[in-house]
Amino acid sequence: MIKHQLNFKILQRIKSSGKFRPECCSPTKRKKSIEVMAPQVRLQGVDDKLQKLLDTNMDEAPARRRVREAFKDIQLNIDHILFKTPTDGLKIKESYEVNSRGLEIFSKSWLPETSQPKAILCYCHGYGDTCTFFFEGIARKLASYGYGVFAMDYPGFGLSEGLHCYIPSFERLVDDVIEHFSKVKEQPEFNALPSFLFGQSMGGAVALKIHLKQPSGWNGAILVAPMCRIADDISPPWLLAQVLIGVAKFLPKQKLVPQKNLAEAAFKDLKKREMTAYNVVAYKDKPRLQTAVEMLRTTQEIESRLEEVSLPLLILHGEADIVTDPSVSKALYEKASSSDKKLILYEDAYHSLLEGEPDEMIVQVFNDIISWLNEHITKFTAR
Repeated sequence: MIKHQLNFKILQRIKSSGKFRPECCSPTKRKKSIEVMAPQVRLQGVDDKLQKLLDTNMDEAPARRRVREAFKDIQLNIDHILFKTPTDGLKIKESYEVNSRGLEIFSKSWLPETSQPKAILCYCHGYGDTCTFFFEGIARKLASYGYGVFAMDYPGFGLSEGLHCYIPSFERLVDDVIEHFSKVKEQPEFNALPSFLFGQSMGGAVALKIHLKQPSGWNGAILVAPMCRIADDISPPWLLAQVLIGVAKFLPKQKLVPQKNLAEAAFKDLKKREMTAYNVVAYKDKPRLQTAVEMLRTTQEIESRLEEVSLPLLILHGEADIVTDPSVSKALYEKASSSDKKLILYEDAYHSLLEGEPDEMIVQVFNDIISWLNEHITKFTAR
């Protein structure tokens, strides 16, 4: 009883102080006030009926799918550079498939319509996100350059089955992603092509975990602001971390970890920051306790294994990022055993390099990605 009372008091302190947050969702440098859980924004071009849908409980996938279906045309018509890439010449497909654990997984692909892809890119999205909004524009752009792009929503994220943004096991999540992308790579039309991982933020951790489980399975990885560890100034003391891990066994699904406004922390361009409200199936509530614990464990493991990263790497990070610390990307670059690695730091850029920066920065980041891919495709075909 005494132990449980102690745990409760500690949790109350956590809820009020906001001291336990994974680096992927916690400001670390820019010391300005960020509003907690801002009220729902009134979306332009949306009538009252659609607006009310935003108040739907989206804990389960059927509700998220209904909301996305109602908003998808509106989403793709917002005034963002990502959605200005024409879809002419692209073959775009959405599908649902039940995986080996019995979960219905949403996936999407973008392919050149009239030519064989140069390579395949398998995308791992960030915390709380989906592959159906901003990544739609990113994927179109990459496919327009001749690449086959594949993405999925993790279980519990986006349109895939599962409790919203609940990660009972990061290992299982990674295994689910491996299972899906392995099926893609095994298809006859793709099995001879080079394959690359593409991870953003928490998706960078997913991509690195995939590589550590499949050291020879990929021809390279593109990591955009990857989540590799918890920032030192917000990392909980060892004893408190142990208490959280213990309490998670009893309250794993509870939303107990305070979270600040990610859009304000991640998006530099104010107009684009407002557009994040259109990401209607993104998770915007407080992180669930087990999810936070799993992310803590994962980042600790990755940080201890950076030397094992051996595949060709392109690491991109904004120098003004307060969501994931760019020094972590520097450590990855320095410690990775790969002889083929490149780190690009963008001056004054925030976390969301491909979604939240001024147009000229987004174009620069895209050019750097395409240039690196083209260079590595040339190396592959020259063998």
